[in-house]
Amino acid sequence: MRGPVRPGDPGLFGPTSVTWHMHADPMMWVAGVRALYLQALHPRAVRGVMEHSDFRRDPWGRLLRTARFVAVTTYGTREAAREAGAWVRRIHARLTATDPATGERYPLDQPELLLWVHCAEIDSYLHVVRRSGFPLTDELADRYIAEQRDAAAPLVGLDPGDVPADRAQLAAYFASVRGQLAAGADARAVDDFLRRPPVHPLLVPARAALWRPVANLAYAALPPYARRLYGRPAPPPARVTRRLRRTGAVLRRIPGRVRWQLPPKYILRAMERLGPGSRPTPHGLDTRVAILDEPREGGAR
Repeated sequence: MRGPVRPGDPGLFGPTSVTWHMHADPMMWVAGVRALYLQALHPRAVRGVMEHSDFRRDPWGRLLRTARFVAVTTYGTREAAREAGAWVRRIHARLTATDPATGERYPLDQPELLLWVHCAEIDSYLHVVRRSGFPLTDELADRYIAEQRDAAAPLVGLDPGDVPADRAQLAAYFASVRGQLAAGADARAVDDFLRRPPVHPLLVPARAALWRPVANLAYAALPPYARRLYGRPAPPPARVTRRLRRTGAVLRRIPGRVRWQLPPKYILRAMERLGPGSRPTPHGLDTRVAILDEPREGGAR
């Protein structure tokens, strides 16, 4: 990172964090889709989505709202991030869903469900971005997980003490929850949706050309146990890694100032607030490269 940082509100993370630099990477879009695939394997978590989310009526709006939440909590002011978290907690606090196996009604703000969603997201973000060539040492990967535990987890109502703090704890969490996962009817509906989200008939060719490769790559990047549950094949891990690296290399050639022009421009606003030295960059924290090659059965490496 070069240049001084002007005084200003750094938000929850700030330019010295791993989160600040990693979340600006364009491969976060692929990582976000992988997170949706993974989250859908928890029957209670996905049932809440199916009963209350509007993703089938407004799929693109749903994806953009999720991206906006990540952006504002990463690059917005502290007040903006806390307001976004409070809004999510209010929504979850008033919603319930029906257990698909027992018929029991349960609240969507149960800590175990919030923890699953959090861990599936963090594992996906770290796994895809790192495996695609973003330079992170193991130490920086652990720092990222700890930052998300300390700053992001409380926004949705989690106690940081209950959240994994490093790669080993994240892998242990996934091992502990594995027996609860299944690809039931709800998960398969999410799979169908992610493969073929509804679009205007005139946009079907664009969906095939632009969206399908993203969804296929996100699915292929899932851990082996998740793909076994879905029952769809994927290329060998080495080929998936090559595809992730090629995709990352292409997307990273697009200048940040171009990519960050998309609304609501949180990164550009943060740079204006803090100065040019706050510009996110793959090498903003450490020049030692440690790139993930192939997936393990547990959480992110």
